[in-house]
Amino acid sequence: MTPTLLRGRLLSFHRAPLSLADSQSYLYQEDGGLLIEDGLIASVGTYADVKAKAAADVVEIDHRPHLILPGFIDMHLHFPQMQVIASYAANLLEWLNTYTFPEECRFVESAHAERIATHFYDELIRHGTTTAVAYCSVHKTSADAFFAEAMKRNMRMVGGKVMMDRNAPQGLLDTPEMGYHETRQVISDWHGKGRNHVAITPRFAITSTPAQMEATSALAREFPDLHIQTHLSENHDEIKFTCELYPQAIDYTDIYARYSLLGPKSLFGHAIHLSEREADVMSETASVAVHCPTSNLFLGSGLFPLKALARRDKPVRIGVATDIGGGSSYSMLKTMDEAYKIQQLLGERLNPLESYYLMTRGNAEALSLADRVGTLDPGTDADLVVLNAAATPAMALKLEAVKTLPEELFLLQTMGDDRAVAETYVAGVASKKTLQANLQKSADLPIIS
Repeated sequence: MTPTLLRGRLLSFHRAPLSLADSQSYLYQEDGGLLIEDGLIASVGTYADVKAKAAADVVEIDHRPHLILPGFIDMHLHFPQMQVIASYAANLLEWLNTYTFPEECRFVESAHAERIATHFYDELIRHGTTTAVAYCSVHKTSADAFFAEAMKRNMRMVGGKVMMDRNAPQGLLDTPEMGYHETRQVISDWHGKGRNHVAITPRFAITSTPAQMEATSALAREFPDLHIQTHLSENHDEIKFTCELYPQAIDYTDIYARYSLLGPKSLFGHAIHLSEREADVMSETASVAVHCPTSNLFLGSGLFPLKALARRDKPVRIGVATDIGGGSSYSMLKTMDEAYKIQQLLGERLNPLESYYLMTRGNAEALSLADRVGTLDPGTDADLVVLNAAATPAMALKLEAVKTLPEELFLLQTMGDDRAVAETYVAGVASKKTLQANLQKSADLPIIS
């Protein structure tokens, strides 16, 4: 692959920012250069310095005046729910039973799973997301389609075949034995192939019997380096039902603790209504609470206490995510716009530097993948997003009044969407323009009746 030199304004975080004035927490180059070689970031700095070190045949791409950041990371979403998004329901359990479970039954068909996988990755790229953590359906066919498409696009993805053996339609149920063996087969087939990471994925305690939770625990012991993903404390009715199913547990979190499913690579979607005891256990085990703001608002689940959890004496590790299709946007920019509003309702402040840290390095750290993604550090994967703060007429007008980098970031977060994503690079390859060209070719084809 020919080396590529990107020119633009560079932004990457060293650590979580302490305030808007904490310029030591991030790298910002007004006229920056980023050299890509063999899919990796080879050098980063001022354009003049990086250009001086580059080979004579380097291909230059000038993205000025746009911002170049690490690609966005989405910590929790459901690949089979693309056609569930924007479904009208009163609450989580009604939404699952009315829309989600019937739709997921369709993923037993390989052709359907493969078609949706293509659209799924197209949407991620259009919105600047280069790594995501996804639930497939209970069918191995869905996991095969998900990981095959990730390999085709050379994307670093985390995903898993859902395990569920009760409280769902027959077409969505496996058994403890089937869930165990099919998950092992998915691990054998896909983990470490390309840039794929397989996650052990019990949907949540409501849809898994104690026997299946034991099978999940066995998988966690056999594959201690794998991620584990599930749901926790999203909705008050869900919490009540879950605790009725596991009356021996102290609380919802204790169910997962009893099966040794808590730990530094355990990702718990939502975790809105944690007790102090539960938050302590999450902190002590370094487990991750994944905030899904658009979903929490759409389903009326509650307001996630992000700032309160982060500043506890025993802080809880936090990630952020879209939660498609309970979530209402594929955009991490819109996700953080809603996260900001939730903190406002709780009397807290979430500043734009914190938001961009969370979407990039913060989520990478929560995934234990910051050595590979989430920064512009040399040696890491060249997964990047290029942002245009003047992408729409309204944004361009507002930009005239913007004086600082945080103000520009807040403009992008508040008014931006996929139109603000000028380009997405996956392992050093410009992917959004390629996607747009392919879509245009398809649109130009004659209609054959």
